[in-house]
Amino acid sequence: MADSEDVMIPLDVPTARRGEYVDNFNLMTKSTGRLMLFAGDQKVEHLNKDFVGKYELGEIPADDADPEHMFRIASKGTIGVFATQIGMIARYGADYADVPYLVKLNSKTSLVKTATMDPFSNLWLDVDRVAEFAQNSGLKIPAVGYTIYLGSTYEPQMLTQAAKLVNDAHRHGMLTVLWIYPRGKDVADEMDPHLIAGACGVALTLGSDFVKVNYPKAEGQESHEIFKEAVAAAGRTHVVAAGGSSTDANVFLQRLHDQIHVSGAIGNATGRNIHQKPLDEAVRMCDAISAITLADMSVEEAENIYNGNKCLMQNAADWSIA
Repeated sequence: MADSEDVMIPLDVPTARRGEYVDNFNLMTKSTGRLMLFAGDQKVEHLNKDFVGKYELGEIPADDADPEHMFRIASKGTIGVFATQIGMIARYGADYADVPYLVKLNSKTSLVKTATMDPFSNLWLDVDRVAEFAQNSGLKIPAVGYTIYLGSTYEPQMLTQAAKLVNDAHRHGMLTVLWIYPRGKDVADEMDPHLIAGACGVALTLGSDFVKVNYPKAEGQESHEIFKEAVAAAGRTHVVAAGGSSTDANVFLQRLHDQIHVSGAIGNATGRNIHQKPLDEAVRMCDAISAITLADMSVEEAENIYNGNKCLMQNAADWSIA
């Protein structure tokens, strides 16, 4: 486990809270310095379309219609932190007290389209309330999260809220993950590599510990090469890529490996590629993702774990980077 000399502690963390900050960093990275974030905030963001009906690869399994499905995955699979809204945690957390949680402090639905109004995701509650909730519930809550839509006409409000959130979280010895997406009527290409790199730079100026961004796309260029610009722009803020919509598991694992081992990302933030699977398969997908993210395993080894190779799973039980 990394001690305070191995973890870079931001200067806005009070001296009395630095040990707690290090403990929270080790908890959510499983003492590897890398983050496997299981994203479960889609109940608001995408309403119910991610949980019933069809998706890119076929039919969404019946397991996913039950919100508890994500908590079962988080409890049984190898993850760093499960990110969802506080109401979900308050309703299910007592039965899944072993899970480390990230409380998502703003969310919005996709019902109002960008063509109608630039996006604005307002703060639901403040960090002090989360800290109080953590103390009263006894749950492990090492981090909070917040979404910013750069380029929206409401950008100033979101930046102001995010700056205060990061400072307040650090004051409590907690960490932050900022979801930052260029989006608005003036944003021509949300996947533009320069805009995504710019978003990572904004996360750094806000003092965030981690930033979650989309994996960039540009015609005629390899995403894992152009993603290097974002990682460089983030400086000492750690970059993770959003998992996106469900895709073939082997394709996803190769992409994840490239993001970390070619681009230099520090982890992943995956939702639909995990929970849009039956429980046993979803848990194996968590373990395969963590094998690459936390244990530096190859794509082939991760695929074997996904396919049920229990021997490899046991060999990687400590999930330590070699």
